[in-house]
Amino acid sequence: MKWIFFDLGATLVDESDVYKSRCEFAVKQLNIDPAEFMNRVYETAKISPTPIRTAAKACGVTLPEWDCSLEKLYEGAHSVISGLYGKYKLGIIANQSLGTQERIDNWGIGKYFDVVMASAEAGCAKPDTKIFTAALDKAGCEAAEAVMVGDRLDNDIIPAKKLGMNTVWVRQGYAVYQSIDDESKRPDHIVDSIDELPDLFGQITNKALT
Repeated sequence: MKWIFFDLGATLVDESDVYKSRCEFAVKQLNIDPAEFMNRVYETAKISPTPIRTAAKACGVTLPEWDCSLEKLYEGAHSVISGLYGKYKLGIIANQSLGTQERIDNWGIGKYFDVVMASAEAGCAKPDTKIFTAALDKAGCEAAEAVMVGDRLDNDIIPAKKLGMNTVWVRQGYAVYQSIDDESKRPDHIVDSIDELPDLFGQITNKALT
């Protein structure tokens, strides 16, 4: 294993304040019980990587633009990334708007990533395997030498597995509502927090050495 590629939203980046803002907007527009709308979001999260937008659209509500200013790193994300840096090459494969490099620089983690492949700049988006292939090509890395770490089975794990990448599913954010309905979609590893990654990668490395 030479490279670790990360998703951003709900993997390294805590989007909970953005979720809250968007849900409150939808509830206000619909004038319904917040619990009713959230139940729709939870159900939608099982099959959609954009559950709030999809649930709102189904109700006839168009949400405002995503507010990046409400995003923040998960507590511990910086220490996890800085601890892995130097042991592995690090990259990002994420569906993100323009300015991803600037945002990760502002969070203090941009310097750790040798490849940043964001959909806005790449011209393709997950789950299209093209964005994964583009990142691997830029890294000069074979799929079998790389790990994809992400929160969504549909966007992160399944397309990465198709290419032969190793996979780690981080069950954060709305990903907790997804389930593995086919063994071919099962990630190589499952964690409930990015805090578990250093120990996990240490175990993987030790197994490889033995």
